[in-house]
Amino acid sequence: MTEKLHIVGGGMAGSEAAWQAANMGVSVVIHEMRPKVGTFAHQTGLLGEMVCSNSFRSDDSEQNAVGLLHWEMRAANGLIMQTADKHRLPAGGALAVDRDPFAQSVTDALTSHPNISVAYGEITALPEDGHWIIATGPLTSSSLGAAIAAETGAEALAFFDAIAPIVYFDSIDMSKAWMQSRYDKGETEEERTAYLNCPMDRDQYEAFIDALLAADKTEFKEGETAGYFDGCLPIEVMAERGRETLRFGPMKPVGLTNPHAPDVKPHAVVQLRRDNKLGTLYNIVGFQSKMKYGAQTDVFKRIPGLENASFARLGGIHRNTFLNSPTLLHADMRLKSRPNVRFAGQITGVEGYVESAAMGLLAGRMAATEILGGTLDVPPATTAMGALITHITGGADAKTFQPMNVNFGLFPPVEGLKGGRRGRKDRYKAYTDRAKADWQSWLAPQAQAA
Repeated sequence: MTEKLHIVGGGMAGSEAAWQAANMGVSVVIHEMRPKVGTFAHQTGLLGEMVCSNSFRSDDSEQNAVGLLHWEMRAANGLIMQTADKHRLPAGGALAVDRDPFAQSVTDALTSHPNISVAYGEITALPEDGHWIIATGPLTSSSLGAAIAAETGAEALAFFDAIAPIVYFDSIDMSKAWMQSRYDKGETEEERTAYLNCPMDRDQYEAFIDALLAADKTEFKEGETAGYFDGCLPIEVMAERGRETLRFGPMKPVGLTNPHAPDVKPHAVVQLRRDNKLGTLYNIVGFQSKMKYGAQTDVFKRIPGLENASFARLGGIHRNTFLNSPTLLHADMRLKSRPNVRFAGQITGVEGYVESAAMGLLAGRMAATEILGGTLDVPPATTAMGALITHITGGADAKTFQPMNVNFGLFPPVEGLKGGRRGRKDRYKAYTDRAKADWQSWLAPQAQAA
């Protein structure tokens, strides 16, 4: 077999797509522009680099849709989940990883695979022939972005994605902060103490909000608009939506008891999550920001326990482009106007590391099956993978299409189950039980063929 699969982009989606196709016996070339052509957010030329959070979010496969997606990827021999498990850090019920060793391991696995080669350089146009997957993510280069826009006949949609700051642990005042996961989640003591908490009383919270609202913000360039994805709002934008918004979002004070003052309930709590295995770095959960660097330092040092904090990284902001996939992509992720090209990952309108990798997994398997002379049906919409791909390729309203995390709202209902909050636990368990059975049924013929 001489036909190759070319994958543009070595992030979560591209890495997973390459791994899946190569393991099916297809020869794969990953085209990665880094480190020759950098981006504002990336720090290295490694494949699978994590540029925002170090968390893959909930790992609960019975009650959480993203945890179910973890389960499906593990069942499909997913590289991203294998590597995440290898470099896991304590994070309560979440799956967080040591980001640098994670990316190095992804890179090592791909570059040592006999069916994979990496070509370092920028792809600036959509290819006319061959088998291609475009998995360039939210930071697609301007040249390729312009080529995609010209091909689709419409301007790429865009929103602004913000990066949270990272603090050196040894600069945090632990006489004010404490370690605890909300509701003491986790099976081990390490998991139950995975988060670092900084409490605020009412006056401290109100002063913090005042400072946040008054802080200097990054100006947008001419022609740019601030269409934020609600799952990744800058903290100051949340504050602008109402003074109490943060207390019901990333600063909610529930499920926590301050051991320094156990009888005093905090008015708000800022949480930090471990960012590396050594425990020397912690990122401020939900504190993505477009404030200027000097303003960030001034505002974040108002948080009790962070008065003398040293920052390994401050927040940033970047443009994030994605396709209007419901109008542009076939159900198997091929571009309608150019069927030799598939798209995968965040550029398709899924949001999050896990969702991006999942779409890479599907695109890689579908492209490889085509090269091998077969066809592969889209997984059932009752699975997490199927629910996502169905949503982005036709289930969503094209007029209002926005990036979407996996969630149970994308799944077909299970007949006979009670609606509302009281029936939620049984309903979610029914969703995940059905999904696991249907996912295994979808995988089974592929395993037999291999």
